[in-house]
Amino acid sequence: MALAGCPDSFLHHPYHQDQVEQTPPVSPRDLAGPGFPAQPDRLTNHQEDDVDLEALVNDVSASLESLYPACSMQSETVPLLQNGQHARSQPPPSGTRSLQPQASPRLQVQRSQPVHILAVRRLQEEGEQFRTSSLPAIPNPFPELCGPGSPPLLTRGSLPPSQAAAKQDVKIFSEDGTSKVVEILADMTARDLCQLLVYRSHCVDDNSWTLVEHHPHLGLERYLEDHELVVQVESTLASDSKFLFRKNYAKYEFFKNPTNFFPEQMVTWCQQPNGGHNQLLQNFLNCSSCPEIQGFLHVKDLGKKSWRKLYVCLRRSGLYCSTKGVSKEPRHLQLLAGLEDSSIFSLIAGRKQYCAPTDYGFCIKPNKVRSETKELRLLCAEDEQGRTCWMTACRLLKYGMLLYQNYRIPSQRKPLLPSFSTPVRSVSENSLVAMDFSGQTGRVIENPAEAQSAALEEGHAWRKRSTRMNILSSQSPLQPSTLSTVIHRTQHWFHGHISREESHRIIKQQGLVDGLFLLRDSQSNPKAFVLTLCHHQKIKNFQILPCEDDGQIYFSLDDGNTKFSDLIQLVDFYQLNKGVLPCKLRHHCIRVAL
Repeated sequence: MALAGCPDSFLHHPYHQDQVEQTPPVSPRDLAGPGFPAQPDRLTNHQEDDVDLEALVNDVSASLESLYPACSMQSETVPLLQNGQHARSQPPPSGTRSLQPQASPRLQVQRSQPVHILAVRRLQEEGEQFRTSSLPAIPNPFPELCGPGSPPLLTRGSLPPSQAAAKQDVKIFSEDGTSKVVEILADMTARDLCQLLVYRSHCVDDNSWTLVEHHPHLGLERYLEDHELVVQVESTLASDSKFLFRKNYAKYEFFKNPTNFFPEQMVTWCQQPNGGHNQLLQNFLNCSSCPEIQGFLHVKDLGKKSWRKLYVCLRRSGLYCSTKGVSKEPRHLQLLAGLEDSSIFSLIAGRKQYCAPTDYGFCIKPNKVRSETKELRLLCAEDEQGRTCWMTACRLLKYGMLLYQNYRIPSQRKPLLPSFSTPVRSVSENSLVAMDFSGQTGRVIENPAEAQSAALEEGHAWRKRSTRMNILSSQSPLQPSTLSTVIHRTQHWFHGHISREESHRIIKQQGLVDGLFLLRDSQSNPKAFVLTLCHHQKIKNFQILPCEDDGQIYFSLDDGNTKFSDLIQLVDFYQLNKGVLPCKLRHHCIRVAL
């Protein structure tokens, strides 16, 4: 039963329900009384304008029965009289006409008629008994939210990759321990992220910056290839693993000097190369040439601490060891590791963590392994050249032409740049031009080579003027000038108070290429400095001693034969001249704070 304008709590009151059950059905004229005033004559004389509520309720009940066939609507839907009472066991009068509502829209809007909603309310209360299959077949746009065990919120990975978030935050660490959180796109490569960090850190982009995948708990690290997706690599990292932003000058050194990487006794070819720089590259990048790297390696047994020295052969299909001496027959070869679903890492502290026989260890790590060490294939070479050869060969056989394309991208951009390129400058500095004021009137220097020569001459003239000013301002001619003793500390190649072992570690991390160097304070002589230089994959140290001439302090590498007023002049000289060094200074080790 339902009454227009009455609350549901009043309808469910027990005393009211008993009174309603005992009340006999009355006619519309019986409603006229003290509590129900009579209808106006206008409505009485025009009954054809009224809507037959009983027929209307029956139509609504029939509609509900057609929508919900599983529910018995006849037992729940009861016709209402005009006074809102139920006609329970009483059939409708025989003389009742079923009139269709013909009233005007205006009258339908103005009049308020009782509507029977008990069946709908009952369906809502008993909704657990009915399944959604009885409802009309409307496609559900969010099926993952309707399962009984599904949480109301979307979890990571519940959406398809195409609808996932297009950006993600990645935390990058530098060598000095500082870090920066960078928001990157899901399809950003390692090269793109390095260029972004170079731009934000105001560094010079010389295409030698790389991202390092560092696993401190495993003692492993590797340089990401330029084409690898950063987000995809990050999804495979463990909780304590991280990315490092570091220089790597040896990333593509093989394409520059391929003959220095592979000794003749370690390489065999199915098709003998004719010789030459380009032929060696083509044989490695060509799948039909089938190069093989062979030699002895120390191999660690899986799940054990023991190491064995075995004859190993590297092919495109994987890394194999011989079970019988140096035989390479198929029946004597045993697969050690595959390259397709693995990555090549270098060991950070192999002797301490894995009891490695040498310091030149590397590892073939399956991509599915995060923190377990049982499935790591650990190997050790006899020297640094051997380790570099094996790791470079693994990269070439795995990626092939992708590495060469990564190497060629900066080379293709280089011809588009001007011949006289300077470090990245601000917009205001880019508007400046080189001028020559040696004559009566100034002129603009348009030749880039002449502009570079003028800039170098201006720099040397400034140093000479500053040296004379320091000599005049010093209290004693025997006391060294303050500027010449501290000006080098502002340079990136000076690393301050670090040990010999730390300097060697930094050079190894940034690539064992000829001419890679750094300067540091001497541990044996507090007034001296040390130049640490890499040549032929070996690290050498040269001491820079102070010397006195005419009351002025100079610095020299060759016992005073060549003297320099400060370390900046010394570095500039040996970048242009080899002198007593085995090679020129080409690249300097740098650490950038993010």
